[in-house]
Amino acid sequence: MSGSAPSIARLLEVMRRLRDPVGGCEWDRAQTMQSIVPHTLEEAHELADAVAGGDRVAVRDELGDLLFQVVFLARIAEEQGAFDFDAVAAAIADKLERRHPHVFAAPDALSAAEQTVAWEGFKAAERAAAGQAGTLDGVARALPALTRAAKLGKRAARVGFDWPDPGGVRAKVDEELGEFEETLRDGEPTARQEEELGDLLFAVANWARHLGLDPEAALRASNAKFERRFARMEILAREQGVALEALDLDAWEALWSRAKAQG
Repeated sequence: MSGSAPSIARLLEVMRRLRDPVGGCEWDRAQTMQSIVPHTLEEAHELADAVAGGDRVAVRDELGDLLFQVVFLARIAEEQGAFDFDAVAAAIADKLERRHPHVFAAPDALSAAEQTVAWEGFKAAERAAAGQAGTLDGVARALPALTRAAKLGKRAARVGFDWPDPGGVRAKVDEELGEFEETLRDGEPTARQEEELGDLLFAVANWARHLGLDPEAALRASNAKFERRFARMEILAREQGVALEALDLDAWEALWSRAKAQG
């Protein structure tokens, strides 16, 4: 821990040099907050992949990449006279102390459920102070869509707009699936089909929320499983000396079954 401050100071100096108008890097100097944000999102997802993979070295490296994004954005803000990295760190420290009075102000033992209620109350008060009066205000639009759907549903549930139990959401999934299939059967425009597909996915995300499951994590795991099994099929096809493009449906099914059996 004692070495953290010098390392942070070095990183801040590296960033300053990269953005230097005279001797800096041309690419880094050309960046804006808007151009950096996509890279920030990408690094956050790469960190999630590293954590899921359990590789501690990769987690360390991806944390560094994500920290660099924070430093980059803070440097741009500093150049604009808005705030600097120290202000960012101070703001989050202040927020954490404010949201944890049972730790920093009046230490009391709170259960996990009580802490969650208190945390949500503090966040609601902060949103109100920032002029975000609506129930759904502040749910970031840049979140992955499934995650945002579950968060929107959770926010609406706080004021009573929700299904009473998972069974109610399950019925909604069936309803939305039927409406989506109608658009396909009737040959409706693509925009209408996408609208109904979105309603179906929104219902599925909130069904997961009611079941205490994370829809984003579930889909991420399924993506990884599909990648793993498809790669295994490619290996099996090569071992048989068969080109993937030459496989018919039965051959694909046979390969998939073998890959699935292997995990």
